Amino acid sequence: MSSISKGDRKASLDAASWLFNVVTSVGIILVNKALMATYGFSFATTLTGLHFATTTLLTLILKSLGYIQTSHLPLSDIIKFVLFANFSIVGMNVSLMWNSVGFYQIAKLSMIPVSCFLEVVLDNVRYSRDTKLSIVLVLLGVAVCTVTDVSVNAKGFIAALIAVWSTALQQYYVHYLQRKYSIGSFNLLGHTAPAQAGSLLLVGPFLDYWLTGKRVDAYGYGLTSTLFIILSCTIAVGTNLSQFICIGRFTAVSFQVLGHMKTILVLILGFIFFGKEGLNLHVVLGMIVAIAGMVWYGNASSKPGGKERRSFSLPKTQDYSSLPVSSEPDTKA
Repeated sequence: MSSISKGDRKASLDAASWLFNVVTSVGIILVNKALMATYGFSFATTLTGLHFATTTLLTLILKSLGYIQTSHLPLSDIIKFVLFANFSIVGMNVSLMWNSVGFYQIAKLSMIPVSCFLEVVLDNVRYSRDTKLSIVLVLLGVAVCTVTDVSVNAKGFIAALIAVWSTALQQYYVHYLQRKYSIGSFNLLGHTAPAQAGSLLLVGPFLDYWLTGKRVDAYGYGLTSTLFIILSCTIAVGTNLSQFICIGRFTAVSFQVLGHMKTILVLILGFIFFGKEGLNLHVVLGMIVAIAGMVWYGNASSKPGGKERRSFSLPKTQDYSSLPVSSEPDTKA
């Protein structure tokens, strides 16, 4: 009875974590879309720096109140993580500027096979046939929904390549650091958010000027646009935290695969709130295929042998006897 209760509790926490990520991610996309499209605040990198500055402030407040315990993370790991994360942010922004929207979406989809490759090589993870096929089905469905015109050039391809690999490495590192050092999501954010905030706020205004030809200090800040910026920063705290929670509880691959549910949801809400232009039969069919693939992935990866980590062990820095070191199925979200 206790084991059943424990399993039910874990399933409830998994579902709550995923719901938290979906709500905050979709929320920030809609707020940022309104902020940039309606109020012309097109300084994406600087805005991301403000997001991490707000996250840093919250972690400092919670630490001072005793809600976050003191933990240790080596400086070398922090530097590597911040480099991966910042190259991911900058690479995605530059890729979107230099490539068509269609190729940008293809680059985002390619993060899943890259994340799979990292898990296979670095964690010795093996996927069952059903798990592999479900991933292909998700990729196919999302591609049908989002990929339209596709054009690319050499510098755009390089930017996309950097963005894809740095994003995959950053998400892998979130899971790896939490397991290796037995630290929670807020602890990891407390270590990494200050460095990301400082570096992005330093580089962001210059990068945004290069991308848009506009200066962030010359923007006409009004009451409404300022409130939207504050709202975006507030929601971003939940987005950052929920990403770390979900990747920590699941894996980077599961986060990417099931994360495309947010893509589908954003499309649906976009059609509802911003007009039905672009809504047609093949988009609807793509949504159905993608959702079916996500359901299939959840079932396939949670079965014994669906997704197993074989003979995996982490470098020991403390006592990690409680960590799993044998084959284990992926958690069903």
